[in-house]
Amino acid sequence: MVVIHKNGGPYIHRYDLSGGSLEEYKSLSDAVKREFLEETGLEIEIVKKLGVVDFMLSSDWRDSTQVHHICVYFLVKKVGGHLTSPNQFEGQDSLGALWVTAHEVSMENASPLVLQAFEWLKKGELHSGVELIECWKVKRYLL
Repeated sequence: MVVIHKNGGPYIHRYDLSGGSLEEYKSLSDAVKREFLEETGLEIEIVKKLGVVDFMLSSDWRDSTQVHHICVYFLVKKVGGHLTSPNQFEGQDSLGALWVTAHEVSMENASPLVLQAFEWLKKGELHSGVELIECWKVKRYLL
């Protein structure tokens, strides 16, 4: 799986999936393709939407007590480009992308979004309901 090395947010210093915000008058599909290109250097085609999962983290990120992420999972296919280090700009939270296997990720080095994606690869389904992760530790510094 292609993941990014996160440079910000509650998943800083962990592997995470490409993602971001919608731009005005742009579709979710447009955002997925744009974020993937910006954060990995890869051009993709969306094969299909797999589903939606939300995660609630008990966390001290941004002086909050809870982070709530809603993740829409897509199966994608590479159609161009190659893995590159992304251009750095305000708001860019990727230090670069890399390929990882299921054996290389854990709660210590990856976001729950990555772990759920590997579960889909293994079982062919996403969990339903909200996943609550208590006591999430934001890695302020590299270990």
